Amino acid sequence: MSAIATYKDIGVTIAGHVGQIEIQRPPHNYFDNALINAIADALEDFDRDPACRAVVLCAQGKSFCADADFANRPATGANTEGGSSKHLYKEATRIFRTRKPIVAAVQGAAIGGGLGLALAADFRVTCSEARFSANFNRLGFHPGFSLTYTLPRLVGQQKANLLFYTGRRITGDEAVAMGMADVLVPLAEVRDAATALATEIAQSAPLAVQSTRQTMRRGFADAAERATERELTEQEWTRKTADFKEGVKAWGERRLPNFEGR
Repeated sequence: MSAIATYKDIGVTIAGHVGQIEIQRPPHNYFDNALINAIADALEDFDRDPACRAVVLCAQGKSFCADADFANRPATGANTEGGSSKHLYKEATRIFRTRKPIVAAVQGAAIGGGLGLALAADFRVTCSEARFSANFNRLGFHPGFSLTYTLPRLVGQQKANLLFYTGRRITGDEAVAMGMADVLVPLAEVRDAATALATEIAQSAPLAVQSTRQTMRRGFADAAERATERELTEQEWTRKTADFKEGVKAWGERRLPNFEGR
């Protein structure tokens, strides 16, 4: 496996016809604009590399991606770091528009926007120890990262409603059973199994795979982007509520929030 470029907070390598993007913010790999931009940049670079036919998205540490770091940066979202003022969820739409299949290796928590990142991939390989949660309502605001489109597409509207409204965490076993993830293996084998699946994809004709993917995901990126626009409108006002402040405070203090509906 050889490195092909240098990015901040991610490692990017390629072996054979399989690229790998490793998130390197352990233990929980909290995300922000810079991280989402780096992942999108790496995926676009792989799109331009004919040697790459499939990509594994994985992470160091305990979690795959445990959301934004609300305890230390409650306003995580739009910023001007690196010269960009575009909201990170708008930056994430670049990920949905890349052309080559992505297999996410979810070895731990995929929470909130981290769940959105996992669902941006074509497939998810996980383990019993992993936890998946769309916890936005538990924090007091509206879901984001195009999850209002991607989650019901995988699990159905009713289960998506349940996961959104309760913010409950489900195990890797439950995620596979409801169609949110695709392959269940022991924890120690998650990355290898994701690489094996990506390798199997890479053994098919690359132009045919990309063409088929484009057909199967026709309209996917546009729909995800429309969902993001709606989500950001709702997030803008729900982030200004007292409930959001209480939700973030309770999350940092590891207690149930006392919401008042204001």
